[in-house]
Amino acid sequence: MTVESSSTQVLIVGAGPTGLVAALGLLKNGISVRIIEKDRAPRQGQRGPGIQPRSLELYHFLGVPEILEQATAMPDFMSHTMGSPAALKEFPMTPYADPTPAIPFNNVLVLGQSSVERHLRSHLEKRGTLLEYGKELVSFEQHDDGVVAQISVKTEDGIHTETINAQYIIGADGARGIVRKQLGLKFLGETRETTRIITGDIRFKCDALPRTNWHLFGNGAGSVVSLRPARDFGEDDAWHLIMSGDKYDVSKLLADEDALCKSIEEAIGATVKSFEVVWISDFRQVQTRMPNIRVVNKFGQGRVLVAGDAAHVHSPTGGQGLNSGVQDAFNLAWKVALVAKHLAPQSLLETYTLERLPVITELLGLTTALLDKTFGPKHDTVENAFHRGRILYMLGVNCRASPIVCDERAVDVAPIAAYGEEVSGQLVAGDRAPDAPGLVEVGGEGRGGVVSLFDLFRYTHHTALVFAPEILEAEEIVKLLSPYAESEIARVVVVLPATGESEATLDYARVVVDKENHAHANYLIERGETRVVIVRPDGVVGAIVAGSLGIQKYFGRILAQ
Repeated sequence: MTVESSSTQVLIVGAGPTGLVAALGLLKNGISVRIIEKDRAPRQGQRGPGIQPRSLELYHFLGVPEILEQATAMPDFMSHTMGSPAALKEFPMTPYADPTPAIPFNNVLVLGQSSVERHLRSHLEKRGTLLEYGKELVSFEQHDDGVVAQISVKTEDGIHTETINAQYIIGADGARGIVRKQLGLKFLGETRETTRIITGDIRFKCDALPRTNWHLFGNGAGSVVSLRPARDFGEDDAWHLIMSGDKYDVSKLLADEDALCKSIEEAIGATVKSFEVVWISDFRQVQTRMPNIRVVNKFGQGRVLVAGDAAHVHSPTGGQGLNSGVQDAFNLAWKVALVAKHLAPQSLLETYTLERLPVITELLGLTTALLDKTFGPKHDTVENAFHRGRILYMLGVNCRASPIVCDERAVDVAPIAAYGEEVSGQLVAGDRAPDAPGLVEVGGEGRGGVVSLFDLFRYTHHTALVFAPEILEAEEIVKLLSPYAESEIARVVVVLPATGESEATLDYARVVVDKENHAHANYLIERGETRVVIVRPDGVVGAIVAGSLGIQKYFGRILAQ
């Protein structure tokens, strides 16, 4: 056995989407990371293929366009009687919605988890960070100035042990991971041992099933077989499978490919050709699940944080697991970056729990209700059981109750759920920041170019939007914001009304004219009003203030000035 020693600013344990997003976010903020994964190779499979609109926005801010480009629209369902390929009804999971000036990504898209991970890994590799497979966290010790982690590496030469000195550890190592367990965090909730769901990736051809639809056989009262075309691993024969029901001998179906094929043929009522279960290494992508519904009592302790399935697990019926994990990482990584750079105090990391725990607690109630109406004795009709409302788009997720957001405009605003519906005609600090297209740049190299706010938001900095009727009204505010611009904590964008000047320039600020009035309308800025809206790196409105005092108050909460 050999022992090595190394150091990094942040050690990430687990190379699923949550860990990969955290790693990429930290790297883009100039923080060194190492990301280890106990599996010897990337896992394959669709797993959680639904990408909610809010997650699409976050991938855009993170600069990973390949995910948005490869993802496809959610196909409409086609329901069938068990044992018959004849269609009973076609219906969408959620009705299609056109993009709006505030919401450019307004529909769920589908892309297998392995494809999402591949694109994220590619961006990490471009930045010189390679995933370290076959390395397992054994233990860690926290100290005032860092964390010492012991890593085990199995090779042909034996077991090697490595000591990694890190400022922080992010545990994205799943529901059975060591990080949460060693921290001693409670994992509160239940396991539905009576609900057994088989999921998997399979390949076959069947002339009776059009690949334009997601096929549902049976209903939740007895047995359900779901087959969705999965084109990212096979254009004409790849399917994502979900099976549930007491009639199925799960152990036999997992062990016997012929038995699985026969069960699917019986469900379809037609012969399938060239049947194959997709394999990767020694891990079979057909697996059984008894839904876990659990959440930690807090999202970390000291210098060790948990995210994704390491912090909370859901039933698979709401398409929320991967999405909520990615959003954990997005909430956390920019905060870790500021603290690691000594620009913010350690206490900033406490807001990770304060902002995410209420969201996840409410989310578990929602996904559990979906599980009950989709499978088992409380099931609804097929169409109602598989219908999903816009609340699952995660556009209404907010942290209005966070101690670090600052709102000088909101007065007597009624409290809303942390995982809530979108609220039209209202924008409060802690809400998702809306988009606004049609902004015409004035002055500088981009003069005359047309951009949207989402083109300007990036995970590397806050974006301070200074709404002002004239450039002179914005000058003093921009001067006050200049230290944050110089230190790259924030970038400043002056937003002038449609009647604004066309030649205006300011040091430390980008100036745009809101020619189509979308920015003023979406941010509820009144005619002639001067207002500052500070958007956090994670696309959340951090502050809505009138001027200098509000700006100082907000950054004082973030940076503890």
